[in-house]
Amino acid sequence: MDTFTLSRIQFAANISFHILFPTITIALCWFLVFFRLRHTAARGTPAALGWEQAYYFWTKVFALTFALGVVSGITMSFQFGTNWPGFMEHAGNIAGPLLGYEVLTAFFLEATFLGIMLFGRQRVSERMHLMATLMVALGTTLSAFWILSLNSWMQTPAGYEIIDGKFHAADWMAIVFNPSFPYRLAHKLLASGLTAGFLIAGVSAWQLLKGSANDGSRKALRTAMVAVAVLIPLQIFMGDLHGLNTLQHQPAKIAAIEGLWHTEQSAPLTLFGLPNEKEGRTDYAVQIPKAASLILAHDTDAVLRGLNEFEGAHPPVAPVFWAFRVMVGMGLLMLVVAWTGAWTLMRRQHRDVAALPRWLLATLAGMTFSGWVATLAGWYVTEIGRQPYLVYGLFKTADAVAPHAPAMVAGTLAAYLTVYALLLVAYVGVIKYMAEHPAIPAPAVPGRHSVPNAT
Repeated sequence: MDTFTLSRIQFAANISFHILFPTITIALCWFLVFFRLRHTAARGTPAALGWEQAYYFWTKVFALTFALGVVSGITMSFQFGTNWPGFMEHAGNIAGPLLGYEVLTAFFLEATFLGIMLFGRQRVSERMHLMATLMVALGTTLSAFWILSLNSWMQTPAGYEIIDGKFHAADWMAIVFNPSFPYRLAHKLLASGLTAGFLIAGVSAWQLLKGSANDGSRKALRTAMVAVAVLIPLQIFMGDLHGLNTLQHQPAKIAAIEGLWHTEQSAPLTLFGLPNEKEGRTDYAVQIPKAASLILAHDTDAVLRGLNEFEGAHPPVAPVFWAFRVMVGMGLLMLVVAWTGAWTLMRRQHRDVAALPRWLLATLAGMTFSGWVATLAGWYVTEIGRQPYLVYGLFKTADAVAPHAPAMVAGTLAAYLTVYALLLVAYVGVIKYMAEHPAIPAPAVPGRHSVPNAT
């Protein structure tokens, strides 16, 4: 493979590994805020211990996840210089400030209060500890805000002017709040909520199955089940709005998603098939007549533009086509599991999560990392669907790559993949170990904020 292809694979590997961890931490910290609020409200009652246990355990998971997200993000950002210098050379006047705003507002906020959140229990007041957790949660959300603003601008550029082949800011409000940004931000935040929710539910279910659960595990499971049952229909609704926005601004991506090779009136919805890009058709297609026009334009007689109108300027069809179906399929599976779990939990005989049937607990445990699958599939739809452009319609990806020797890129790619595989196995293994050997928080000392002597 040539340098361009290898560099794309390498960046895809870096961002695929990195995105796993912010997708958890963005929402997990809001779960921690909820656990802390419930603990504060229940102080002096038997329920307080359970909320404290939930907070204590998931703070450890948050710290582990946050650390991996930070270090993998640094590696990814270096690739702008090592593999894709043309991007910063041409779009640095836009990308640089947005990345800087993320550091100044989000990362500094997280870094300032993370230490208090992780190590401040019994060293600071309950109110201060709660505020530190809230500030870290705000920081993670702000980080998503700025990163998605930049990525959305690359998808739907606005507020710029081009001088001597370089992008310059003409309207920062238009840049930050570009046409796809509100939909993508909402879609990502909901995805993070579902990813963290299924992680909490899956790990807590695993603890119940293995007999290592405590009251905190049961409270966390109930909280997560309610959260995902509410979030998944919202995500499906937001996904539909995002799709309509994409049809307006990136019709070639929609054509690839639908496997729509030619412009059609009353276009059918292709459920499954084998995209044949060489022949310009989808083999063995299973279709619903007129459904694509109905879903995308809310009109069965609407005309949808096909890939034939974007010759040489549309993404590879098969990866986008299949990634979209994996994302949607996982979302529907989440809907079924979430609502089944919530309905079972609401039944009188199952108000105690410990009484949930083993098949349901096993299903939840199996869905622990389902959010990762949906997130990666959705991310591939977004990023591969933008090709062949880096800044959609204006600047091609091939014009940004560094002229390294293919062997050098292949060697570093192999090194990245090896390290990432080891880190991923270690991450899952550590969470499994913590779930089966949960640490017990030290009892609070009435009237004191200091930690008792460790001896």
